[in-house]
Amino acid sequence: MEGDVIRTRTAERRQVAALPWRRTAAGLEIMLITSRETRRWVTPKGGRMPGRTDAEAAAIEALEEAGIEGVIGHEPLGTFRYLKVLKRRAPRWCVVAVYPLEVRVEHDDWQERGERERVWVSRDEAVQRVDETDLKALIAAFEPGARSRRSFSLAAVIARLRRAWRP
Repeated sequence: MEGDVIRTRTAERRQVAALPWRRTAAGLEIMLITSRETRRWVTPKGGRMPGRTDAEAAAIEALEEAGIEGVIGHEPLGTFRYLKVLKRRAPRWCVVAVYPLEVRVEHDDWQERGERERVWVSRDEAVQRVDETDLKALIAAFEPGARSRRSFSLAAVIARLRRAWRP
C-alpha cells in the first residue's frame, strides 16, 4: 500500500487576486495588467499577507500593481491554477483565489507603474487575453453582484466562452 502513496516535492503556493471591474456605457469592463517578467495579461495578484484577510490582500495587490482602489468582495469568485515561471528559479504551481473588485479610483501614478501596463477591456476580450483556462472561465462567468462562485449557470459560462473564442 505504501507504494501507492503519491507525495509532492513542494506544496502549491497559495495566492490571492483581484478581478477589477467597472460598468460603462459600453457595458461591463475588466482591467488586466501585464506580468512583470513574461508580459502576459493577468489580473493583479500576489501572496497572502499575515494579519490581513485574503480579500484585503487582493485589494492591496490591486493598488500596488494597477493603481486602483474600490470595493472588494469578501467571498472569492473561485480559484485558478497557474505555473509561475521566474527567470532565476524553478517554475512553481500556484493556486489563486480571485476576489471581485469594483473599481472606484484609478490613480495616475502607482507603485509598479513603470513595470506594468494596464488596460480596460470587455469581458470577452479579457477572456481572450488571459492564458489560464480556469481564469478564462471565472471571467466569463463573472456577474457583478452575484453572491458566490456557485451563483452562475454553466450554460451561461459556456455561451460566453464560445463568443469570446470565436476567430
